[in-house]
Amino acid sequence: MSFNLPQTPTLEAVSTHDEKALAQNLQARVAEAVEQTRCLAHVAAALTEQTMAAERLARLRIAERALNHDAKQARQQLDQTGQAALDMLVEAAASGASPDWSTSAEVASLEARIRFTGRAIERLTEHLIPLAHIASLREESHAFMAQARALEALAQERAEKVLGQIREAVSGEMILPVDMSKGVAGALLTQSRAWKEKAVKLSEEADGLQRAYQDRA
Repeated sequence: MSFNLPQTPTLEAVSTHDEKALAQNLQARVAEAVEQTRCLAHVAAALTEQTMAAERLARLRIAERALNHDAKQARQQLDQTGQAALDMLVEAAASGASPDWSTSAEVASLEARIRFTGRAIERLTEHLIPLAHIASLREESHAFMAQARALEALAQERAEKVLGQIREAVSGEMILPVDMSKGVAGALLTQSRAWKEKAVKLSEEADGLQRAYQDRA
């Protein structure tokens, strides 16, 4: 290391002057720390709850699409069968023959099927899906916040470790300022803040949907 102390009283020590290599190393360490937090029991539990809530919402949306498809098919079948049943009743009445009510029973069954399917779709769209969406947002928010706090704790731990090493390395004749924001601890805190902001936004979105649901109810 070569420097002129009178001209450069403030020095910066880095492992390499290759900024690209430094950035890649920093990203790798952050990714490693993120994976480490995911293994923590409370974070893993929060992520599992988030996955379960998201899967329930997805299943309900699949059910809604399936029921809408079934109702559409039933309505098409009703249009065809209903017209045929009416024509048969008219022909029977015109000829004086006894009407065949078997087709009419099929029509009634289709109408009941459509009504009941409609009620199921209504329950899905007005209650089950909105509530599942709210629950999914809240679990996602909780998972982000759990990861953020775990990452924050890990950043604190790393910062204290680095500071301890620096204290041992410097002598009593100098004061060495340390900018933690440029190291792994700082990068972890940046990621933690981003996750906290995401958690807050998701929670606010859930609150808005909750109020809208309650107003409708």
